[in-house]
Amino acid sequence: MRSRRRHNLVLLGVAALVVAVDQCTKWWALEALDDQSIHLVWTLRLHLVHNTGAAFGLGQGLQTFIAAAALLFVAVMVWASWEGRRLSLPPALLGMVLGGALGNLADRAARSGDGFMGGAVVDFIDLQWWPVFNAADSAIVVAGITLVLIAPRHRQPQAVENDDGAGGVDEPGDGDGAGGVDEPSEPDGA
Repeated sequence: MRSRRRHNLVLLGVAALVVAVDQCTKWWALEALDDQSIHLVWTLRLHLVHNTGAAFGLGQGLQTFIAAAALLFVAVMVWASWEGRRLSLPPALLGMVLGGALGNLADRAARSGDGFMGGAVVDFIDLQWWPVFNAADSAIVVAGITLVLIAPRHRQPQAVENDDGAGGVDEPGDGDGAGGVDEPSEPDGA
């Protein structure tokens, strides 16, 4: 119970932090970059763009579908974590993904646009050789890549009842609980 509570607190705390940073930087970008771009270093500049599509400007005109998919993702993640179906992945990374999704959903809900969740997402980090993005996108991408890299190490083994009634843990891939791999038998007469 304590572990689950800590997992949920970390997940929600990181998500809240990502949303706060994302919304503060977007507010700043709307104020400071409305009529100018700021060149920082090499090709990196801060340049205001209103994105009505998905990540990196893909899926223009699909705002309602994108918003619905993001809402579904958020609902499933919160349900899976809150209902004790503790995800075996680090809660900080899951919080980054959740916070990024919520940050961009907040833009779709709050910015003027057509229809349900039809607002544009504020993007302003421009490398000039990659689509313009924001802090929420950064959190999602960094956490997503990290999750893909570490996911194989975070698989939870399936609990299996032993013959003596004590709950044992089988290693993935074996069916006898012995931890070994069954070798194929040779045909008779060989």
